[in-house]
Amino acid sequence: MLTGLSLRFRIFLLFAGVAAASCAVVGAALYFGYTRITDTTPASGFLLAGILSTFGLLAISVSIWLLFDENVAKPVQRLSAAIRTTAHANVDASIDLEEAKYLGDLAPAAHAVAWRLTNDSADTEELVSDATAQLASEREQLALLLTEIPVAIVLVSPAHKIMLYDGQAADILGQVHVPRLSATIFDYFIEEELRAAYDQLIELRTEIAVDVKGARGNLNFQLRLKKLRGMSGYMILIDDATARIAPEAPRPLIYDFEAAQHHFEKEIEERSLRDLNFVVFDTETTGLMPNKDDIVQIGAVRVVNGRIIPGETVDQLVNPGRPIPAASTGVHRITDDMVADAPDPITAISEFHAFAKDSVIVAHNAPFDMAFLHRYGHLSGHAWDHPILDTVLLSAVVFGADQVHTLDALCTRLGIEIPAALRHTALGDAQATAQALCKLLPLLSSHGFNTFGDVIEQTRKHGRLLKDMN
Repeated sequence: MLTGLSLRFRIFLLFAGVAAASCAVVGAALYFGYTRITDTTPASGFLLAGILSTFGLLAISVSIWLLFDENVAKPVQRLSAAIRTTAHANVDASIDLEEAKYLGDLAPAAHAVAWRLTNDSADTEELVSDATAQLASEREQLALLLTEIPVAIVLVSPAHKIMLYDGQAADILGQVHVPRLSATIFDYFIEEELRAAYDQLIELRTEIAVDVKGARGNLNFQLRLKKLRGMSGYMILIDDATARIAPEAPRPLIYDFEAAQHHFEKEIEERSLRDLNFVVFDTETTGLMPNKDDIVQIGAVRVVNGRIIPGETVDQLVNPGRPIPAASTGVHRITDDMVADAPDPITAISEFHAFAKDSVIVAHNAPFDMAFLHRYGHLSGHAWDHPILDTVLLSAVVFGADQVHTLDALCTRLGIEIPAALRHTALGDAQATAQALCKLLPLLSSHGFNTFGDVIEQTRKHGRLLKDMN
């Protein structure tokens, strides 16, 4: 019935009701106090009336607050979150008109704005699709052309950060470790030897041929260093016939020229979110007790410059050295036979430590997964002192602490679909968490939280959520 009235008139009725109820409570309290005067003193009667009035007015205030919180504050918070999600995360967020029925025309107006934003975004995507298709076609042709070149190519910034590598270079670098954009090239080749060749290249300004050992010292590589014309940095050509891929095999180009140029003189708290490299990971385990159970799988992806980098992943089964309980297998579908030849937890965690170097660690309910890393890191001598973000807390910052913050609920709000076959696999859940992170980053910026320090300050307000989950 009230929904047919204007919002202003409903607010008037609310305050009129509060005034009437308050007068009724005070009047009733005074009357009751007056009736007690004959049995006690007048002062006692007025004192009793005052006490009853106080409790009555408190009850009215609490009732009004509960009504306002449920019918105004929460709907407004969810409306604002839906509009921000539509505007900044490119998600068609649903608006529950029934939930916001007491907000007058606000919910329908917000729905109209969200609908317009969605349609405008669709129109914009259609306009740029042709250009994107053209760029993709040119990139594919370039990749096919590179396939015919019998060397692997890596472009490196003046700060010795990887800006680009092709599929063949990925195979070669992968003999040392998983290739990573914006990682230092010295993670793959002995620093002293490569720096000496680079200094010679700068001095002679010509192509330099050099033999360099891999960073682990067990492999030798024939490299040619070449200065880049028209741009800073240099090119590394690796002639390694053993790592060549078949001409018909895919040879993707992985690059991000902007991310490799970032300089990190600032403390981590002062750095922009877009300047950070993230490693988003998940684990599957033998159980839910980090102090007693063991890891059976690690999955991780890298997010650089706000996007997931294809191919830069970890998908590693782990042999826990003990039988996997049937109840756990029922969740993640990993059996004892599957991990029989897999590395032990200490080896797997050590490899993952190298993959996560110089990155912010991200996980959903991070304390659980990080407990395993700290435990094995203590045994292997690797300190897990990386900065950490938890998507549970990021979800609370963006959508409010009163929402459900499971991975499934977060993905539903952000329009992310987790294929059933990948749910409760380490890499599948890490991919979903990484997609959520990529959508949460612009939402955090839209709230004015632009630096890592800003975000950490906000997440600390919701730390209780993790205590309740664990």
